Amino acid sequence: MVMTPLQCQQARLARDTRYDGLFFTAVKTTGIYCRSICPAPAPKEKNVEYFPTAVAAANAGYRPCLRCRPDSAPGSPAWLGKNATLNRALRLIDEGALTEQPLTHLADRLGITERYLRQLFVEQVGLSPKSYSLYQQCLLAKKLLHDTRMPVTDVAMACGFNSIRRFNDCFKQQFSLTPSQIRKQQKSALEAGKGICLSLAYRPPYNWDYLQQFYASRLIPGLEWLDEKSYGRTFQYDDCTGRFTATHDEGKSVFHVEIHLSDLKYLPRVIKTIRRCLDLDADSLLIEQQLLQALDCEQLEMTGVRLPGIWSPYEAGIRAILGQQVSVKAARNLVSRFVDFNPRNDGDYRYFPEPAQVSLFDLEQLGMPQRRRDTLRNFSAFAESNPLDDAKSLLALPGIGPWTVDYMRMRGLSEPDIYLVSDLGIKKALAVLPNPIDDSLAAPWRSYLTLYLWSTLS
Repeated sequence: MVMTPLQCQQARLARDTRYDGLFFTAVKTTGIYCRSICPAPAPKEKNVEYFPTAVAAANAGYRPCLRCRPDSAPGSPAWLGKNATLNRALRLIDEGALTEQPLTHLADRLGITERYLRQLFVEQVGLSPKSYSLYQQCLLAKKLLHDTRMPVTDVAMACGFNSIRRFNDCFKQQFSLTPSQIRKQQKSALEAGKGICLSLAYRPPYNWDYLQQFYASRLIPGLEWLDEKSYGRTFQYDDCTGRFTATHDEGKSVFHVEIHLSDLKYLPRVIKTIRRCLDLDADSLLIEQQLLQALDCEQLEMTGVRLPGIWSPYEAGIRAILGQQVSVKAARNLVSRFVDFNPRNDGDYRYFPEPAQVSLFDLEQLGMPQRRRDTLRNFSAFAESNPLDDAKSLLALPGIGPWTVDYMRMRGLSEPDIYLVSDLGIKKALAVLPNPIDDSLAAPWRSYLTLYLWSTLS
């Protein structure tokens, strides 16, 4: 959503939470930038300028407000849909690509030259890929310093800094403040045995009831848990295991999240994945304008639809394969039996297997055709050494068709423009609609059209 200065002025004066994160207000007289909902007295219009992202405001020389904390704003979709390569690069960097590998590795993964990647960032973002990555690391560190009592050394490590000195220097350079100046005096959540507790904001409306029901019908006990206000699950990365529980607070438009993690270096990726799975960065108002056009109606029967993400594209792919040509209930039973194979399962907690583990499993115990068991093995072997965001390569695998790939992309990567036109549920929903639809009018948000049509069946 591209907002004019007048729209920004009206939104900040009203402190409307629906626009939180869509733009940031920088105050020339103080050198500080704020969220649109900042509780501080509103500055005069002549003293402000507006930026579409926090990065843009910081790059212009402003530092973040300590009161409204721009690091806690919902993510802005400013770049989404404009450039597929840039969008993918931003996602990978947010997941820690440049804290673990050099820029050349990221460029190779994107299939472009390092020079072109730098040029793309300078033109579209206004700073280099490494500068963007460093700023995101510092933003996360700032949030952890505010929300938790993690030791500063743990914060530095979790955010990808190899030394305290490097962390302090970068933090002060970005925010003109030291980590100790940010730190709040509060009781340590870690000492209380609660894990890492954070608040993750979203932009209303948010239809938690539908998301909760969607997860409930596909819930794998031990891997996931759910009640009227919260959703949680386990996860694993290599030798790291963890779990989280996210509790919905509609009044404050946030989820209060408690994270337990055996290796802090994965924390940025975990937070990013939780945001994606709960679809906290969607702009429902913008999306629903497109859906109204596609459905040729004046009012939607349900608003605030969000994409219920799956933790990884690999898990989404396995769930899609096990869900081929069977009911939701039958697919859930197969997934549960597949999870049972994981030797890491411990007591009340179960973990979704990683690709390398599947070659050791006795898949004959799964009640399904041999061809589908072969598909599970082939897909897992492919996932061991290949990224799962290349649809063409996936379609070349035996037993993997367009529906499976699109379902995996929609729920495992949370791609916003997937229309499952071949899905049986979509066909049933279309058959009872009063008007024919033009799905092209919902682009680039056709995944939400898919979810909306599924919702009409319930």
